[in-house]
Amino acid sequence: MATVQPAREPLDVAMDFINRINAGDVDRICELMTDGHVFQDAMGERFIGREKMREGWTAYFKIIRDYQVHAEEFFQTGDKLAIFGSASGVYAGNGEVSGNNFWEVPAAWRAIIRDGLVAEWRVYADNQPLRKLMGESQP
Repeated sequence: MATVQPAREPLDVAMDFINRINAGDVDRICELMTDGHVFQDAMGERFIGREKMREGWTAYFKIIRDYQVHAEEFFQTGDKLAIFGSASGVYAGNGEVSGNNFWEVPAAWRAIIRDGLVAEWRVYADNQPLRKLMGESQP
């Protein structure tokens, strides 16, 4: 269960969250979420709640190996951050993990930090390269 973290700068919290994502550690990712955490994926679908996201991250890391957030630029207004960079991983949903299934796309994230925890995490990315690996022909 997440607890209120000691006062930390929103950028520090966001970077810690990204490091936990890059480590693939679902429990530690969830430790930094509010109970009512909101996640919005690149298709605009919203998922609400830490436990819902525990299920989501666990499933995602099973089909996407070595998922990485490469954060390069940050803009901050109060407790809101815009993060720009790229995302990458290896599609393993078909059971095969190979370099042929590697993908990388430009990406951006919006984070809202509340009481030292991530209250909202939105992803903006063109996931067509990943969808192609998954066998989808149309976006």
